Amino acid sequence: MRAVLAIFLAMVAFGQPPATAPGPLVNAGKPLRVEAVCTEDDIQSLGLGCTTAEPCAIYLELSALDTGANRILAAGNLHTDTATLSSVLLASEDGGVTWTEPHPRIKNGSLDHAQFFDLQTGWISGQMVGALARDPFFLLTTDGGKSWRQRAVLSESGPGSIEQFAFESATTGTVLVDRGAGAEGGRYALLETRTGGESWSIRSVGREKLVLPTKPVANAAWRLQAHAPTKSYRVERKEANGKWIPVASFLVSAGQCKPKDTELREPPPEEPTAAQPTDAVEVFQVGTPKNAKKATPKKKP
Repeated sequence: MRAVLAIFLAMVAFGQPPATAPGPLVNAGKPLRVEAVCTEDDIQSLGLGCTTAEPCAIYLELSALDTGANRILAAGNLHTDTATLSSVLLASEDGGVTWTEPHPRIKNGSLDHAQFFDLQTGWISGQMVGALARDPFFLLTTDGGKSWRQRAVLSESGPGSIEQFAFESATTGTVLVDRGAGAEGGRYALLETRTGGESWSIRSVGREKLVLPTKPVANAAWRLQAHAPTKSYRVERKEANGKWIPVASFLVSAGQCKPKDTELREPPPEEPTAAQPTDAVEVFQVGTPKNAKKATPKKKP
């Protein structure tokens, strides 16, 4: 307990409060707000022109949706007009009433597509986003989305983004990576896994873009839809009569990015104490003080 307290105090002393997971969001019928976090380091490292007078708006973008039983997953990123801040993964285990973030936000990361083989095993694809997309990765789960672990696709860091992926079983799958026009040997790399995405090996590299075989969409009765009137993303479910009804919605606006508003103030004057020397000037009086008794001259004998 003392060790934990010491770490907490040390991080606060250095201006780095311990990272905490965002609290749960409870659906009360109105669009939910996913609060973004923007630090001084984000502003500097991403070259953002955010100021206190003109902060940068931060937006939520959701691009992946998957459902199973009462579980709903929505994934995407948080970004400004010019840069991606982090990935975001939202999950509900009660049909859309309560939402949490089961995996920490990945700085400069973005999540794109999700696929579950069964109720327990699933994958979400993503990559780091900068001047170019790079370092493609998967988030893996084997407990129905309660927890996730991040695994790289390429053995070395470099440009690349996941174009498409497909899993034939809980352990075997393939992924097509776009490595950019100038990649050695060809732009597109086809990789395979026999470990459920824990590790990947290259099957082929070429200039032609391949198309992987796809399966019918398992959750065709669900969709992620932009809703202009409320400026939000809506998770919608299709009723038996063909009508789409909203289950939950998330505001596109996720906050602002700006430097800390610091105000320079003059420190208050210190009160002198007995232990401290004062700046007072000692006055030496020349002549006879007014309250001093005059000396009586002695009489001559």
